[in-house]
Amino acid sequence: MKPLLWDAINPFTGTPFTWDDPNLRWGDPAYYLEPGDPGFVPYPGQLLSTPATSKSKSKRHTPMPKSDYLKRRDDEFSAQLTTFQNNIGSHTATFGLSPAQVSGQAADAAYFAYILASQQVCSQCSQQWTAWKDIIRGGGAPPATGAPADAPMPAAVPIVAPGVEARFRKLAQSIKAHAAYNPAIGEALGIEGAAHTGPDFAVFKPEFDIVLTGGQVLVRWTWQGQSAFLDMIEILVDRGGGAGFVFLAQDTTPGYVDATPLPATAQKWSYKAIFRVGDQRIGQWSDVVSITVGG
Repeated sequence: MKPLLWDAINPFTGTPFTWDDPNLRWGDPAYYLEPGDPGFVPYPGQLLSTPATSKSKSKRHTPMPKSDYLKRRDDEFSAQLTTFQNNIGSHTATFGLSPAQVSGQAADAAYFAYILASQQVCSQCSQQWTAWKDIIRGGGAPPATGAPADAPMPAAVPIVAPGVEARFRKLAQSIKAHAAYNPAIGEALGIEGAAHTGPDFAVFKPEFDIVLTGGQVLVRWTWQGQSAFLDMIEILVDRGGGAGFVFLAQDTTPGYVDATPLPATAQKWSYKAIFRVGDQRIGQWSDVVSITVGG
């Protein structure tokens, strides 16, 4: 069962839910039944035949995600432009690059490097003149070198139009989309992002809380920013009575409603969970989270 949101699409028919849907349960929160839940009524022409909460197969197997290949720091971005410039020559024919594209990128790399060098000189001059100004105004011992001397600026290069980053990204993307492209070439050109290695499963575990709302327990779990490396979460529950923890659900959408009727007398229900990839549990069990219900 899943929480029901306003204007939600029925995943089993591909159409919006209707008020008279036999699988809707109204309350706070409202939810809908899935195949395998007690009382589920199959839909005519149903698109899905197995419940999302009991999938044993991986929901996705994508390549290891990578960070953006463009460097954020100005000095690193400048070095990236230079790396590309120095190594693109042997690949121009492979990717069908024109002389104008190659020379344009080289001009961008040279001018951006010039800007950074000029900025560094000016920054140092500013610091020196600020210190000299403070001495002249407030007093103090001047340095042996005396007043700051004019600093030599780097050799000027032809100016380019604004938008160096946008042009470089467009060029890199055209190369990465080419049939001849491979990660080894990308590494040489400096346009492959660093691979994300995922969480440390020696210590990684689900973190969640539980609340009582509308007469049901809502298990509020999330992917904790690691959805690219996980397929689902497995939730166990201990309702007391000596049975210990038993299977409750395998869920692929954050937020699970335990719609088991509440007891007539107060009881402590406890929950714990572990993430899964395909058929395998991965990482560590969560801490046990408990709530008093009924009564």
